[in-house]
Amino acid sequence: MNDAAITNYEQARADFSWDPPARFNFARDVIDKWGEDAARLAIRWVDDDGNEKELSYAGLAERSRRFANALAAAGVQRGDTVVLMLGRNLEWWEILTACLRMGAVASPGTTQLSPKDIAYRMNAAKATCFITDPANAAKLDQVAAECPTLKARILVGGTREGWLSYDAITAAADDRFEAADTAFEEDALCYFTSGTTGYPKMTIHCHGYGLAHRITGKYWLDLKPGDLHWNISDTGWAKAAYSSFFGPFNQGATLFVHHSPVFDAKKSLDLLAHYPVTTLCGAPTVYRMLVLEDLSSYQFPTLRHCVGAGEPLNPEVIETWKRATGITIRDGYGQTETVLVCGNFPFLEPRFGSMGKPMPGIEMAIIDHDGKPLAPNEEGDIAIKVKPTRAPGLFMDYRGDPERYAACFVGDWYITGDRGYVDTDGYFWFVSRADDVILSAGYRIGPFEVESALIEHPAVAESAVVESPDETRGAVVKAFVVLARGFEPSDALVKELQEHVKNVTAPYKYPRKIEFVEGLPKTVSGKIRRVELRAREKGQG
Repeated sequence: MNDAAITNYEQARADFSWDPPARFNFARDVIDKWGEDAARLAIRWVDDDGNEKELSYAGLAERSRRFANALAAAGVQRGDTVVLMLGRNLEWWEILTACLRMGAVASPGTTQLSPKDIAYRMNAAKATCFITDPANAAKLDQVAAECPTLKARILVGGTREGWLSYDAITAAADDRFEAADTAFEEDALCYFTSGTTGYPKMTIHCHGYGLAHRITGKYWLDLKPGDLHWNISDTGWAKAAYSSFFGPFNQGATLFVHHSPVFDAKKSLDLLAHYPVTTLCGAPTVYRMLVLEDLSSYQFPTLRHCVGAGEPLNPEVIETWKRATGITIRDGYGQTETVLVCGNFPFLEPRFGSMGKPMPGIEMAIIDHDGKPLAPNEEGDIAIKVKPTRAPGLFMDYRGDPERYAACFVGDWYITGDRGYVDTDGYFWFVSRADDVILSAGYRIGPFEVESALIEHPAVAESAVVESPDETRGAVVKAFVVLARGFEPSDALVKELQEHVKNVTAPYKYPRKIEFVEGLPKTVSGKIRRVELRAREKGQG
């Protein structure tokens, strides 16, 4: 891929070809290469207290080499899984780079994970190392005895008994480390993603996934060296891999990072006006909150390109943002299991509310249950072609669940689990999830996890969890609850159940709405008909 300006979608597709190497290591082949220019800035970091830090590509390379040595000294080996639970600490980027450099499998997670979540992930991945901050270290300590593969606990910031200090072991380590000569298809990342049944599944990406995000960084984010790119995303999600790591670093851009525990729309607009940010990426919920502010009081002189992903963005929000800034928010579509595969690119006329068109290097279609492409405007499964050639960037496995992985493929196609249609001009449109996964403010929430948490409360005899439409978040979690004998509905019980779920599992999963019911709709075989409850929530039943 050359860096010439792209003006034509069809030409971009025609000119593109994948040429994956047999061996690839993102730290060695991308970070180190950009680091040959000592002045090239990788990250510009700020926090809510006014602290600012800058980290060059050369500095990121050097810090990651030191920490790779520190990990090896702590007993972490190539192929081991390292669970990384940090916010937007600068160290997050150093640690992820170090894991890639040494061939360890990084498994990022949100800081909202509960002790129960942590124990599940540590054991499912057979992780040997856990890295977090002082605010979350106690969560692991509560369940460490249940994690037999755990060798090392590393604390970023401060000290704690039984934990290695990140600062101390990194400072003491040698700054020389020869990167592992990893195979293109060797395991590199493990993301846990929610499904309709059971606990989150392990989505495995290979080292080639980092290289595949070249198309994310170039075509969708529209980045080049010198850009200052801001992705408003939690580090625990694959969206951070897309837009806070592989996408911008492939392009030699600089990442703007605001380290804050919560999203604040006004603060974000203040930062956007103050710093020379050129490109902005956010979930639809972020933009929905930004347009509620008085945009007329701000100017963004350096901003030239905005994108959104995670769920369809309301056309009225796109229009409001464009009136205020002159910039169109361009929707894109991808999954934890993929790179950005479909989008409204800068060189493509956008259609508001549409997913856009397939990426260069990606073939997509709407197919039926037999894997046959459907005609325009017919609803079916959104699918990505994997035969005869499988494009880099698609996940390698659902670790430990071969049946679930095999079920994702029909004929020549990978089935995304989303429903949609393609119009006569080739634009794709999202209709709904094919399953019961809830998409709320960019989070994927499996109903089983919330139902499991609720059933642990003595007041709950049975529950069913579905999505409920919400103007700001797109959707929120709603629980229909059948009470156990001796309990009566009340506002106090609603609050008690919400707090219970927050304590049992990650707080973002809690039901913002609870409705007490006498019974739940079920099939003849006794399965809960969530589809009926969803239709009722949307006013269709």
